[in-house]
Amino acid sequence: EVQLQASGGGLVQAGGSLRLSCGTSGFTFDDYAIGWFRQAPGKEREGVSCISYSDGVTYYDDSVKGRFTISSDNAKNTLSLQMNNLKPEDTAVYYCAADRGIRGCTVIAAPGRLGVDVDYWGKGTQVTVSS
Repeated sequence: EVQLQASGGGLVQAGGSLRLSCGTSGFTFDDYAIGWFRQAPGKEREGVSCISYSDGVTYYDDSVKGRFTISSDNAKNTLSLQMNNLKPEDTAVYYCAADRGIRGCTVIAAPGRLGVDVDYWGKGTQVTVSS
C-alpha cells in the first residue's frame, strides 16, 4: 500500500523559511515521480515541485524558482522541500505526491488539470505566511 505523509508546516513571517518533509512507504522512488503540490482556499491545486528519476527531470513552478529546493533521500524513502524567502501567496496546504514514472512530472505539475489525476498523495500540511 502506497502511503505518503507530509509534515513541517507552520506559521512564518514573510521572508522566513520552512522545511517540509514527506515520509513514504509502499513504493520505490525509481519507479515514480515524486513531488509537491499545494492548494490555497478557493483556488485550484497548483504543482510546486517534482523530481522524476526516470527521465532526470526536476520541476519547479515559476512562482517558487530560486526560493524552493526539492530533495529526496532514496535510502530513507523521504522527500523534502526547503522553502526560503516565503511570501504570503505561498500560504496553502501542501501535499506530497507520487505519480507513475512513465508520466514524469507532468501530472504533479498540473494536478487534476490534464484529464487525469496524481496517482497518490497524502494528508497535507498547512503553511501560513504572514505579511
